[in-house]
Amino acid sequence: MPSAHVVLRAPDGSAHRLFPGDLVGRVWTAALVVDDARVSEAHALVSLRDGALVLLALRRLLRVDGRDVQQVILAPGQVVGLAEGVALAVEDVVLPEAVLALEGAGLGRRVLSGTAFLRLGPPVELLPRYAPDARAELWFTGGGWRARVDGGAPADLVDGDTLVVGGAVFRAVSVRLREAERHGTSVGTQAPLRIVARHVTAHLHRDGQPVCVLTGVPARIVSELALMGVPAAWESVAASVWPDEDDRNALRRRWDVHLGRLRAKLREAGIREDLVRADGKGNLELVLGPGDTVEDQA
Repeated sequence: MPSAHVVLRAPDGSAHRLFPGDLVGRVWTAALVVDDARVSEAHALVSLRDGALVLLALRRLLRVDGRDVQQVILAPGQVVGLAEGVALAVEDVVLPEAVLALEGAGLGRRVLSGTAFLRLGPPVELLPRYAPDARAELWFTGGGWRARVDGGAPADLVDGDTLVVGGAVFRAVSVRLREAERHGTSVGTQAPLRIVARHVTAHLHRDGQPVCVLTGVPARIVSELALMGVPAAWESVAASVWPDEDDRNALRRRWDVHLGRLRAKLREAGIREDLVRADGKGNLELVLGPGDTVEDQA
């Protein structure tokens, strides 16, 4: 089963296949590293929105057809400027009707994108980057999916297949592309949340409970994660919140302070703090439980 992805030609002529959640920038962890001082560490992010692949500017605007833009819907033949004299060429965009997801106890249903590493935890996690304690690895070959459990032999993974990992059973399932934009993990038994993300504010609604209204930086963090829709490096989110901060250490200090304030607000409102969860590897995501929904009004 194919996976939604875009093929970008880098300034050095090399071709790169990028998936939703992949980063473009100077930082070594980016899926497409552009080794140029004019490019930000976390410059842009590939995102799946309304059934299309979009490149989102994180720290600086993108340039398309002579105009500076915050985001661009990717299409073959486009040239997207990152900086003066530094551009990406869009060679192909693949948007299948359905993509593959993995579901199981403690994981919920998680759409697969590029590569994924399954940790049993607790909690059970599907991570976008290598984890030494991962019990299973899953990767897209260009034509389909492969999986390996506990260092065993790789095997094809298709809709309906099961993986038995440490006694836990996980199943590969087909998900329509539109559904792939909203994925999460099973978390607790709290009433479902309706998250309305408006960039400068974020409203968290629960039946029978007062609305929790986030403002300032906590609201921006939640809104950015809602916009991205996939696990993202903390640098990517922080760079979109503070685009003018070039000192990585100062950026990290700001990030730690405001992430702590966000979790304190969630705790005070009686909302689970792991709504915004870090994986311990520098990635962060908005974790949706059964029935949770997100309305992006940013």
